[in-house]
Amino acid sequence: MRNKLTYNKKFEKLKLKHSLIFPVFFLFVMWMVKLLEWGLGTNLYSFGIFPLHQKGLLGILTSPLIHKDFSHLMANSIPFLVLSWGIFYFYRSLSYRIFFFCYVTTGILIWLGAREAYHIGASGLVYAFASFLFFSGIIRYHFQLIAISFVVAFLYGSLFWGIFPMLEDVSWEGHLFGAFSGIIYAIAYRNQGPKKPKTIIPEDDDSIPEEIWNSEFLKEKEEQ
Repeated sequence: MRNKLTYNKKFEKLKLKHSLIFPVFFLFVMWMVKLLEWGLGTNLYSFGIFPLHQKGLLGILTSPLIHKDFSHLMANSIPFLVLSWGIFYFYRSLSYRIFFFCYVTTGILIWLGAREAYHIGASGLVYAFASFLFFSGIIRYHFQLIAISFVVAFLYGSLFWGIFPMLEDVSWEGHLFGAFSGIIYAIAYRNQGPKKPKTIIPEDDDSIPEEIWNSEFLKEKEEQ
């Protein structure tokens, strides 16, 4: 029993470490890009998404790495790390696919449907991951994942207002399309990944006292 508990603890530690590797690496790249931009005294806006223009196509891949300033990057860093960790921890077998598809789909939708301006930042991914985690837990009717859904709603429920055009210099379209991407893949992968635990009802066995279920035994006992 002790060996089993030790193994489970080691497995959970390895799972936790593995689920952090890629999110931390990606966050590290975002910070390196910003530090490089700051060190060179330039800006990389031109690597953002510019909708319906050829010059903005590259931004589908590069825009989440570009941020307006350090405050913008800080605002995205913690939610990005927490939510992407949630994807890699709870949806391990799907994690890279979910990350890649949300990344590309959000970028393409911004390029197709956003206003003419450079769209930068990882907030589209933040919305995509928050949306995926919330709706996937509900759709699967998996009690642990539903709990994660409510945690996401509690911590990042204010993100909901970001999908509306309330601030001029904020890419609300990126938020909206990110959230939409998360819903798409929550539905598309609803039958893959973690499954709802099955409730096992033990069958009747001989552990029930014989005098309860065996009338012959009871009759013999009375005759004695």
